[in-house]
Amino acid sequence: MDDTSAAAERRYFELLRLKSPSERLAIAVRLSRAVRELAVAGVKQRQPQATSRDIRRGLAERLYGTTVAERLFPKRG
Repeated sequence: MDDTSAAAERRYFELLRLKSPSERLAIAVRLSRAVRELAVAGVKQRQPQATSRDIRRGLAERLYGTTVAERLFPKRG
């Protein structure tokens, strides 16, 4: 973490290790959802008139890259 002191980072991981596996999984799921929500918000901000397909394609591109997004959402026409 570039924006966190070494001491704070050590403490974070220390606290994380105290959590049960299911608690750590729940944290990971929440973080994953947050990343997706931020990515969708970014697509909507860049493309205010985007359709739901455009948003899904933009999300796929952001998360998996252009090659994957193009395979999943080929250009129409």
